[in-house]
Amino acid sequence: MKSPFQYNLYNFFKLPSVWWCGIRVKSVNEETCLVGVKHMWINQNPFKSMFWAVQGMAAELSTGLLLMNEIARSKRSFSMLVLNNKANFSKKATGRISFSCNQGLQIRETIKKAISSGEPQKIWLNSCGVDSQKDTVSTFSFEWTLKVRK
Repeated sequence: MKSPFQYNLYNFFKLPSVWWCGIRVKSVNEETCLVGVKHMWINQNPFKSMFWAVQGMAAELSTGLLLMNEIARSKRSFSMLVLNNKANFSKKATGRISFSCNQGLQIRETIKKAISSGEPQKIWLNSCGVDSQKDTVSTFSFEWTLKVRK
């Protein structure tokens, strides 16, 4: 398991739009990934709140890192891709927003099934964005496809 610093350094070089929009990995363990982003000029919309796509990047990162960690732990090579996504926006996103995904156990089970069956698997992963008052500002669901490479 890498440190948040290592993930953020990776993002700087491999996902620069994530970095420049202010999205940062805060913590990652086997069950949960927490990603934060602060509303600022570079990631705002014309209504002076956070652009929806920036929220989507942070939410996707919180789900994707959990997947990548579990894949690395399996010591197998996988292809992974977002097939579908859904989003709901319930409050104007301003200030610091934290996105979390806590489906590590489901991911582990899905990866084991992909390895044992040799068949591609799909999994819906959810990320909830909350502001500093702990109010939900947005929720995202991503359908990931996973396939063991041969």
